Amino acid sequence: MPLALLALTIAAYAIGTTEFVIVGLLPLVASDLGISLPQAGLIVSVYALGVTFGAPILTALTGRIPRKPLLLGLMALFILGNSAAALSSNYSLLLVARVLSAFAHGVFFSTGAIIAASLVAPDRRASAIALMFMGLTFAIITGVPLGTMIGQAFGWRATFWAVSGLGVIGLLAIAAFLPSNLERPAPASLADQARVLTSPRLLLVYGMTALGYGGTFVAFTYLAAILEQISGFAPGHVSLILMLYGVAIAAGNILGGRLANRDPARALVWLFAAQALVLLAFTFTAPHPVLALITLAALGFLSFANVPGLQLYVVQLAQTHRPGSVDTASAFNIAAFNLGIAVGAWAGGLVVASSLGLGATPWVGAILVAAALILTLWSASLDARAPVSVPA
Repeated sequence: MPLALLALTIAAYAIGTTEFVIVGLLPLVASDLGISLPQAGLIVSVYALGVTFGAPILTALTGRIPRKPLLLGLMALFILGNSAAALSSNYSLLLVARVLSAFAHGVFFSTGAIIAASLVAPDRRASAIALMFMGLTFAIITGVPLGTMIGQAFGWRATFWAVSGLGVIGLLAIAAFLPSNLERPAPASLADQARVLTSPRLLLVYGMTALGYGGTFVAFTYLAAILEQISGFAPGHVSLILMLYGVAIAAGNILGGRLANRDPARALVWLFAAQALVLLAFTFTAPHPVLALITLAALGFLSFANVPGLQLYVVQLAQTHRPGSVDTASAFNIAAFNLGIAVGAWAGGLVVASSLGLGATPWVGAILVAAALILTLWSASLDARAPVSVPA
């Protein structure tokens, strides 16, 4: 493995940790800043929206900057954002700090994936990209629970200082190991990117992505609060449960990719159906610790099992309907994932603040996933009339 690829993986680990670690810290942040739990949940939404809208705009604006200086600048912005979060004395400053980190996130992954592919032989490019994104997976398995443990022991600000430290390691690794003569592809203009959004078929899949992926975040955003207030777990146990959830996510991501290899639409139908049922079941199992753990393991498995299928399905449809913009179509699906996180976290906050309360977040999330299932059935029926291209 090229050391440059390892440097990208380390940076991806840091960025993945800061995206998801806030889930385990929400009760601490809410208590310390004197805000409500739904207000704290908006921290998740704001970050996701920063990735959703910042990535395509900033990627287009930075397209002419040499790749290595760009990544170094992004990691510096990431460190700045997380340091600002650690120093935030109020809610507004914390939101601004999270947006800064989100801008770095979006451009890093869109640019880093291309760089990772260029570092290896053509027949190993997919594996190189997967290895870089493995940093994101390991962040969910280890970074989130460890960050939660740090926050519970030393305060939530200590977690963001620790993440800033990871960012420094990533920056130094990129500075030391990433070549300076990386090829810079022709930048896609905002107009070129916008043309992808004129395809009804791609818009349909983006809706599937946002609703299916985002539905889980209605409850996942408030998972720490659910585990403490409804399931009755001690705060110290939450980080261990998040580790279990992360392991289930990794397993689901791997198996979900295998299930979707031949017919992603068909696999997504079954995955979304199972996901909606498990979310609904969590409504009733959450008050019972053992049943809650079993349900959470299943939910973690299903939450990310749909990711490979959704991404593959977009590529197939783009090859048929927008053959000149496959990369852009794929990037917009990443934006749809983050839009789903933003909408799911926002919807969860509305539920928590309403008379329905915290315990209703799982079944409300199930409704969103059920809507994704309906869109998937619709898209599959359109495929039956006009089959999509299958990537070579």
